Amino acid sequence: MEAILSRVQKPARYVGGEWGSVMKNKKDVDLRFAFCFPDTYEVAMSHLGSRILYGLLNDQKGIWCERICAPWIDMEEEMRQADIPLYGLESGDPLYEFDIIAFTLQYELSFTNILNMLDLGGVPVLAKNRTELKHMVACGGPCAYNPEPLADFVDLFMIGDGEEIMLEFTDLYRRAKREGWTKQTFLIQAAQIEGMYVPSLYEVAYHEDGTIDRVTPTHGAPALVQKRIVSDLDTMYYPESFVVPSTDIVFDRAMIELFRGCPRGCRFCQAGHTYRPLRTKSKEVLLKQAEAVLKNSGYEEISLSSLSTSDYGDLSGLTECMLDYCEPRHISLSLPSLRADSFSAELMQRVQKTRKSGLTFACEAGTQRLRDVINKNIREEDVLHACEIAFQGGWNNVKLYFMIGLPTETYEDLDGIAEICKKVAYCWRMNTNNRARGVRITASASCFVPKPQTPFQWDAQDTLEQFREKQAHMKVIMKTKNVTYNWHDAETSVLEGVIARGDRRQGKAIYLAWQRGCKMDSWDQCFDYEKWMQAFADCGLDPAFYASRQRPLDEIFPWDHIGCGTRKEHLKREWELSREAAVTPDCMHKCAGCGANALLKGGKCCV
Repeated sequence: MEAILSRVQKPARYVGGEWGSVMKNKKDVDLRFAFCFPDTYEVAMSHLGSRILYGLLNDQKGIWCERICAPWIDMEEEMRQADIPLYGLESGDPLYEFDIIAFTLQYELSFTNILNMLDLGGVPVLAKNRTELKHMVACGGPCAYNPEPLADFVDLFMIGDGEEIMLEFTDLYRRAKREGWTKQTFLIQAAQIEGMYVPSLYEVAYHEDGTIDRVTPTHGAPALVQKRIVSDLDTMYYPESFVVPSTDIVFDRAMIELFRGCPRGCRFCQAGHTYRPLRTKSKEVLLKQAEAVLKNSGYEEISLSSLSTSDYGDLSGLTECMLDYCEPRHISLSLPSLRADSFSAELMQRVQKTRKSGLTFACEAGTQRLRDVINKNIREEDVLHACEIAFQGGWNNVKLYFMIGLPTETYEDLDGIAEICKKVAYCWRMNTNNRARGVRITASASCFVPKPQTPFQWDAQDTLEQFREKQAHMKVIMKTKNVTYNWHDAETSVLEGVIARGDRRQGKAIYLAWQRGCKMDSWDQCFDYEKWMQAFADCGLDPAFYASRQRPLDEIFPWDHIGCGTRKEHLKREWELSREAAVTPDCMHKCAGCGANALLKGGKCCV
């Protein structure tokens, strides 16, 4: 291993031993839990959810949770040549020695990494080849809301908040291990845990046109697997310390979570619908957690994390108290996910007390009509007013995020993106106190991917040719001085769209693509679009059937038996409103009757 590490990039990714990592005596442990992140160490260690569950599991007597990350290409090649299996960072033990092997599903293009990590760790890739209780492969996270493309490889999926379901799952497994249950017996019992989906207990029938006819549960499994939620975030487990990485990572800072859910209801946003209902932490609990994490980790920056930070009820009071603690200790306070319509001079002054970094505003679309279609609920005036405040306050670095390929989009909407950027540049010239410093305006345009469990789950995605035509148009019109235009690779977005709305028949294509060398697909230098398209073709599957086909409103989706709390009737109603460019008010002003509040104890839903 020492010889290998001297030949690979960033060897600190693979050695473990970081401050805050948990070591246990194997003699005191009856459950070895591998928490696997199907991407590199830098990405894995930046993920807050993984840090929370790592702490929760290791707080339990008899459970040892270890971290396992996907090695980069050079390290994997060295490991395979030296016959070194993938291993846990804490113990160095190979993956095949662990009881439960759990992956977090953050994005569809990590799916081949799951197969690759299992294989590199000496664990059979296909679920049907893992016949014993050991090597139970579980998954959770955002992509679990359509688990079907991974049904051939994963034994069970945890739907919803991991803190709520994880200990019930591990308690049942420990009982099964003590009593000598078979794998099948365990899976049948696990399916009775609310929020647990066992794909092998469901039979899927298809129409001749390839759409789904019906999904039939067997062995007493529930017809609808409804997600689990943590109702009270104040009493929810939260670690007092994090593992402090010994090399640079993507987000190298402490984090506290303000709330879960989002009141806004943007129609393209999967997280905004699957994380409902809105649940908030109190200011007192947040301050206590922030102080503990900072003291125990030594971080010099802390981020207030949520889907929409500026929607926290007492953000002003919270930031004031946070800065009282951070300023004397020279700790930076970061406020991501700010909305342009909530940005204020007062908030700006508080943020810049510790650090004046760049500001980011998600406009999403170039015209008000299209922003109304997607229910973004911000206006061009909001963006320009926020920029005016920022430029007057000394900021000279602004990022603007957009999407292309949104439902009902026209070239007039694309031209609107260039117009907004031009107006932001003019706003800087009119409001800056120091033109000599210059300004950096970055406009980034991603390609829209229709996601399951959203109002746009029925919509066709643009084809690769359509995306390329629109990107070529954007390159021509984005000519404003001081504006840098970036665009997302259309090929990866198309594949993401194919898999995002896929069914379990895709498993054979994913398997074949992996066998042919597809892995680390979210990294440009590794992605091979042609290999993927050939794998689908060789399996008799048409990617356009999944991505660029407009779905009828009465179609049964592969994920309809997975409940995210937001009812399909509500999503359908929102889709219909989008065709009228009609706006739905945010949850803080008027309940839209999505159904998610019914998941709360004693909660009611307005219809």
